[in-house]
Formats: sequence, structure tokens, C-alpha cells
Amino acid sequence: MQRSRSQSVKREMASVRVHAALPDPPSQSEEDNKEEEKAFGNILTELESVDLPLGTTLRSIYDDQPNAHKRFMEKLDARIRNHDREIEKMCNFHHQGFVDAITELLKVRIDAEKLMGQVTDTNRRLQEAGREVTAQTEEVICCRIQQRNMATTVEKLQLCIPVLEMYSKLKEQLESKRYYAALKTMEQLEKVYIPRVSQYRFCQIMAENLPRLREEIKEISMSDLKDFLESIRKHSDKVGETAMRQAQQHRTFNSAIAKQASMGHYTKPVYSLNGRTHTHNGLMIDDNTGDEDEADEEILTAQDLVDFSPVYRCLHIYTVLGDRETFESYYRKQRKKQARLVLQPQANMHETVEGYRKYFNQIVGFFVVEDHILNATQGLVTRAFTDELWNMALSKIIAVLRTHSSYCDDPDLVLELKNLIVIFADTLQDYGFPVNRLFDLLFEVRDQYNETLLKKWALVFREIFELDNYSPIPVETEDEYKLVVSRFPFHDAEIEKQDFPKKLPMSQSVPQIYTQVKEFIYASLKFSESLHRSSTEIDDMLRKSTNLLLTRTLSSCLQNLIKKPHIGLTELVQIIINTTHLEQACRYLEEFITNITNVSPETVHTTRLYGLSTFKDARHAAEGEIYTKLNQKIDEFIQLADYEWGMAESDGRASGYLMDLINFLRSTFQVFTHLPGKVAQTACMSACKHLSTSLMQMLLDTELKQISMGAIQQFNLDVIQCELFASSEPVPGFQGDTLQLAFIDLRQLLDLFMVWDWSTYLADYGQPTSKYLRVNPATALALLEKMKDTSKKNNIFSQFRKNDRDKQKLIETVVKQLRSLVNGMSS
Repeated sequence: MQRSRSQSVKREMASVRVHAALPDPPSQSEEDNKEEEKAFGNILTELESVDLPLGTTLRSIYDDQPNAHKRFMEKLDARIRNHDREIEKMCNFHHQGFVDAITELLKVRIDAEKLMGQVTDTNRRLQEAGREVTAQTEEVICCRIQQRNMATTVEKLQLCIPVLEMYSKLKEQLESKRYYAALKTMEQLEKVYIPRVSQYRFCQIMAENLPRLREEIKEISMSDLKDFLESIRKHSDKVGETAMRQAQQHRTFNSAIAKQASMGHYTKPVYSLNGRTHTHNGLMIDDNTGDEDEADEEILTAQDLVDFSPVYRCLHIYTVLGDRETFESYYRKQRKKQARLVLQPQANMHETVEGYRKYFNQIVGFFVVEDHILNATQGLVTRAFTDELWNMALSKIIAVLRTHSSYCDDPDLVLELKNLIVIFADTLQDYGFPVNRLFDLLFEVRDQYNETLLKKWALVFREIFELDNYSPIPVETEDEYKLVVSRFPFHDAEIEKQDFPKKLPMSQSVPQIYTQVKEFIYASLKFSESLHRSSTEIDDMLRKSTNLLLTRTLSSCLQNLIKKPHIGLTELVQIIINTTHLEQACRYLEEFITNITNVSPETVHTTRLYGLSTFKDARHAAEGEIYTKLNQKIDEFIQLADYEWGMAESDGRASGYLMDLINFLRSTFQVFTHLPGKVAQTACMSACKHLSTSLMQMLLDTELKQISMGAIQQFNLDVIQCELFASSEPVPGFQGDTLQLAFIDLRQLLDLFMVWDWSTYLADYGQPTSKYLRVNPATALALLEKMKDTSKKNNIFSQFRKNDRDKQKLIETVVKQLRSLVNGMSS
């Protein structure tokens, strides 16, 4: 208070000084002085009252008028002096009161010191008197605090002990790998126990550890799931093998039941893989009753071979953790990957049946596991997911089988593959998977099987043909005859009446071919078994495959056999006889197929065997080859001809080459008597025509320039031998002079030159009754010109003999007339 008063006194004194220091106003005009006085007064008032920065106020002083600051300083000094005077007055006025106050304060000081001493003494005595009470009070307070703390501790411990017990239980469950129970314990800890004592540090630590433990459980369970996926990938083969074996037992059992049902009333069973079989009437029978060898063997299921607990455990864990979708997505994704791996075949799978079996076992095992997961879990996999997997797998399986079966050239392996596909399809069909496309694939495999059979039987047929001696089968005894007849349906009343030993017309290859065709039908029938097809469809399959065997394989082998260079006329004749008997046996093959399939041949859609056309075509080819080889043989003999075309007279006997040729033809046509129908006649006529044509070409050869009358006579002798051969009827069945007509062109031409009957030829030319109707003018002209040139060279002095001159003139005249006929024909 004294300090504030002194500060106010100082301000008043400063104010007095300011007022006292202000100078007197200058001598100016009265108005200017007033304005300036007013302005400076405002400035000073502002300086005294404003605490803000004074830069603006001071700048106005300096910027107003020159030397204004000096006048302002004078005003300021005057104001300061004035304030100093006022301060001094005020101090003088209050000085006595200040002195009185100081005096009173000094008096109160003494009393205060006394009072302070009394209070201090009183306090000391009071402290000494309450020291014991304070000590006892503090002891009581400590005891009560301890009691309260103990009660609080007991209360809190009662709340904490269940938490600790549950946490201990959680640890035990984790150590014993009871993860699902551990998750339930965690849930109780979080929702019930920890919230009661959440204020404690150890509970906070527990609460912080629980998410980490959950993640550890997720990781452990996921690790178990991965181990499970790896395990089932390894065990799929065994699971599939077991399932397919049981499917095969089921099919065998059903076949046995079906056979017994034909003798009595049986209810057809429906197969299942749980070791028992449901029948249509609701009864249960054991699958193993159909297989005595495995009657005591326990039927294993997928649960017996694979431990599915990791899947269940992991599914429950992820469900509890609220992350089921993640688990389902991961499981399905991994199974899809495994499906792609399972569906990837080995490169050499087509080489052995074991490769196919292992491939099918793995696929069946995969889908058996998926079917179990589908039925044992709620939504881990759905029917839509398994159907998607199966459709993907089915497309891949079909593509793989189509590719690998195309590499297989062993019919036995293809047949085993078919059996595996059927068991594979039946197994998966029992689990509810559609397998119609697999049975459709079997039709493609059947075509491949037929192709391999055809290739195999082509080798068989070729071997039979190579080992055949192409001679009639000799039969010494009746047992041998019965043996042949049992292998081939041969019936001939005339041969049966003959005594032993005797010969059958066909060669040894005929019964062998017939037997092999039946073997082919049996082999083809094996593929049709268990295809769930009707007897009509199986009958159609057998007939079509047999037709392929006859029309393609056997026909090709026969055609190749016929074209082989070492096959002679005798062999060709035997081949024709053989094909005739095989053709007759085709109806027995149809009966054989009918007996197998029990399908009547009168059925509308029954396919007929094309063996008749096959053997007819082969026989026609053999006949054509006979004609060709016979003509080639005639050409070989013709090439041996060595005529002396300029000879004066003939030898009086036929040429040696021609007699050899006729002897060859005679012996050959004797063999032809065994040929059926008109084959021998056709061959004989063809040979005679070819011989006639070859002889005619020999006369008209352009390289032959000259022919004498002696050569014509010699040539006439050879033609006479040919005519004698034709008239001797080398092959029975010709009517009249039919065979001799093959040489009619040669005969008329030679007669024309031998008789030299040109006048008759020229006169009757073009008439139907002409003696030389078959002589062409061009042919006669060509031969006549050859003789004209010979006459010119051989008869040097012919111009000196009248007969020769006349003959020469006649030749020239005839040549001119023949040329005119030829020109007339060409025009």
C-alpha cells in the first residue's frame, strides 16, 4: 500500500514538472497561437493517456510544420514543470498522515511479537500433550487400512482366481492340442471373466495375448490342414483303388444275382461304398457275399483310410473365429490345384495298364474324399462346387484318354483300358457323378480298339497267306475230315461220298481265315461287355466291326496277295476257289453272330455282312490278275519268236516257240477246270484273243519292212496250230467255233494273201456276206506294201519275166485301190 501510494505521488510530481516545464507561448497572432496551443494540448493528452507505441503521434509532430518539434518540446517542458508542482503540493498535503501511520505500525509490532510468543508456547504444550494420542491413532489407522486392504484383496482375489484358472485351463488345452475347446475357453475369458478384473495389469496382458493365441491356433490348424491335404494327395491312390475294387465286386455280385434271378425271384441290389448294399425293398445285404475269396475281409471306406479330423477341427476353429469364408476359399482353391495335379497324366501312361489304373485310382480317390467332405461338413464344399470340379475333370479325362488311347496299338491293352473306364465310371456314378460322357467316350475307344484289332488281324491274315501252300487240303482219314469240317462249314455230297484219302477243294488258309474271323468277333464282343447297351446295339457293333474286317482288312490282304509277283496262275486259281468257299461261309458267320447276341436277323435295323461283295471283289481281282499274268506269259513266249521274214519257203512245220506256248496253255487250262463258273472260259478266250492280237501286231510291226510269201506261209502254219488248239476245246463249255473266232481276223487276212484273191475282196468289200469281212483295208495295205518291197528287192530280173511283171502290176493296182478304200474310210 505504501509502494502504490509512493508511485502515485511520483506520477503527480512528474505531472507537476511537466506543467511547470512548459514554456510560455510565443508572440504570434492570437488565432494561430490558439490553434497551435490546442494541437499541442491534444498531443500531450494523448501521450499521457495512451500506452500504445507513440510512433504515429510523434511523426505528426515532425511532419506538421518546420521547427514545430522545438515548440512542442517547449510545451512539453512546461507541462512537466506544471505536473512537478502538482506532485509537490500533493506530497506536502499527505506527508503528516504518512508519518502518523508509520508511528502506529511501530506500536502494533510490539504487541504482535508478544502474541507470537504466546501462540508458539501454547502450540508446544499442545504438541507434547497429544503426542501419545497421535501415535495410538496412527496405529489404529494403519490397522484399519490393513483390514480394508485385506478385505479388498480377498474380494479381488476371488474375482481373479477364476480368471487364472480359466487361463491355466486354456494353456492345458493348447498343450493337449484341443484347439476348439481352447477357443471356447478364450471366448469365456473375453466375455465373462476378464471384464470383471480388467483393471489389473495381468488381465490386460492376458487380453493382449488372446488374439496372438488365436492366430497361433489358426496357424497350427492351417498347418494341420496342409498336412491333411498332402496326406490325402498321397492316399488318393489307395482310396481310389479300394473304391474301384469294391465297385468291381459289386458288379460281379450283381452279375451273380442277375444269373440267379433267372432261376428264381431276387431283388436287384443297389451299390454303396459304406460296406453294405441297399436293396430296392429296403433290406440290407453284405457286398462281400458275392466274393468268397474276400468274404472275411473287412470293407474299408474313405474314413478308414484317411483321418478327416484335421478338416473338421480346422473348420470348427475358423467358424468360431468368424473366418469360415477364408477357410472355405482356401480349401476349395487348394483342392482345385490338387485336382489339376491329379488330372495330369504321366507321359508314358499309355504304355501299360498300370499307368491307366494309377491315373484312375487317383481321380476316384480325389472325388471319394470330396464326396465324403460334402456329406460330412456343412457347406465346406457344395454340390455346385463338386459338380464344377467334376465337369472340369471330366473334360480333362476325356481329352487325356482320347490322346493316350490313340498311341496304343495293343488290343489287349485297349480292352483292359475299356474295363478300367467302365469300373471307373460305375464307381463315380455310385457317388452321384454323371458319367454319360465317359460311356460316349467308350464308343471312340471302341473304334480305336477295332482299329488295333484290324491291324492285329491283318498280320494274322498275312501270316496265314504266307504259310499257305495254295493246294487242296489232303484228308487221309475221317477224323481229319471231321477236324476240318469242325473248323469250317464245308458240305459237298460228292466229296463226302469219295473214299479216303481225298482232297478238299480249298486250301489250308480257308478254315484258318474262317476261324480267325470268329476269333475277331469274340475279341470284338469282349469290348461290348458291361457297356450297358442292348443286345441289338451289341449285335450292330459286332456286325459293323466284322464288316470292317472283311471289307477292309481281309480284302486288302487278298488284294495285296493277288498283286504279289511270286503268286502264279496256280496260286491265283486256288485263291479264286478259296474266296468262293469263304463267300459261301458268310451266312454261317451271320448265324454265329446271331447265336451270340440272340438278335434275330429279320430285325429291321440288323446290319448285313458285306463278305459277299468282299470275296467277289477279291475273286474278280484274282481273275483279272489271271488274265494279266496269262497274257504276260503269252508275251514272254511271243518274244521268243524268231521268224525269217525273207524266207523263200516255209519249213513245213509250226514254230517251236508257238508249240511251247500251246502246250503251256493246254496244261494251264487243265488247272482252270476247277475254277467256278465261266472263269476258265473267260481266261481261255482272253488268252486266245491276246495271242491273236499279238500275232497280228507282229505282222504289222512298223519296224518290220519286208515280208516274203514264204514267211506268210510259215506264219500261216503257226496260226493253223492256234486254230487247232482252239478247236480242241481246251476248256469245256464253248459252243461251236466260238473259241476259233478269236483267230478269225488272222485267218481271213492270211487266206487273202495265200489265195491272192484280191478281186473277190475288192468286189465284195463292204458286203455282209463278204468272204473277207474281217480284213481291214488298212491292215491289208500295210502287209501288201511289205510284200511289194520284198518283190522289188528279191526279184531283180522280174521286169524281164512277163508273169512277174503282171504280178507286180497287180500289186500296184491293188495297193492303189486299197489306198482309195482307206482314204474313203478316213474321209
